[in-house]
Amino acid sequence: MFEEGQLYAPVTTEDGEVTVHLAADHPGVADTEYRARRNAIAAAALDWRTDDPLPSIDYTDDEHRVWQVVCAELQAKHQRLAPSELVTAGERLGLPGDHIPQLTEVNDLLAPHTGFRYQPAAGLVPLVEFYGSLADSAFWSTQYIRHASLPLYTPEPDVLHEVVGHATTLASPRLAALYRAAGGAARRCKAPEALEFVSKVFWFSLEFGVLREGGEPKAYGAGLLSSYGEIEEFVNADLRPLDIPLMGTVSYDITHYQPVLFCGDSLEHVEDVVGDFFETVDDALVERLTAFVPTR
Repeated sequence: MFEEGQLYAPVTTEDGEVTVHLAADHPGVADTEYRARRNAIAAAALDWRTDDPLPSIDYTDDEHRVWQVVCAELQAKHQRLAPSELVTAGERLGLPGDHIPQLTEVNDLLAPHTGFRYQPAAGLVPLVEFYGSLADSAFWSTQYIRHASLPLYTPEPDVLHEVVGHATTLASPRLAALYRAAGGAARRCKAPEALEFVSKVFWFSLEFGVLREGGEPKAYGAGLLSSYGEIEEFVNADLRPLDIPLMGTVSYDITHYQPVLFCGDSLEHVEDVVGDFFETVDDALVERLTAFVPTR
């Protein structure tokens, strides 16, 4: 299991009952109502088929308030800490700040800009399927929201991460092209080791990527854009130059802020280095890139 899999609470089905298994330290683990909501939302995603209408979640007032609080905080941070490409993309996208949008609403907002579309996930989607779908402009998204007791924290990707983080980047044609290229890369790579390499490059670029603009580091990765705390702290990380062999092999710990991040000189530099890798990688290239890289 790659590191990304540890981010999602396991989902099981037994005798028709869907259960989301929250960790013992999850903020909502002792809240029976929240756990029932998580189970119901996961069940709706598992029941969905490609030709079906997207599940519509009847969000509560408390859930909408969590969205409102976090969106207000992140919008201000994006103005200061995101590159102009992402600020402009977010403004064009026009996500609502007063309610959690249904995935159909997100799709309607994305359609005129890049044509990416969202589809529901109960939790972890197998990496081949998740990344491969990007080549078809499809993004698997959870629909649950973090527990109301800690609106500015989540131990797992929720709808705020999926939409405020990823939909903002997917509204940029330039960044959406990188997502599609990553999808093509995942489909070309057949060896598990090659897919893991691709997933790590994706992690250190489209999830936790940094670039310089006007001499200042700016966050363009969706994981940074959707994190109230880490978007302020990423400048204190060890910001290393883009290095594909290192990005594809370095170990990382998902339980705390990333101590090592990779920083492009500009968005053009990210497109050249990361984009070229995604466009050309296959099993043989990964084997060559890792041949002389020490295990980390």
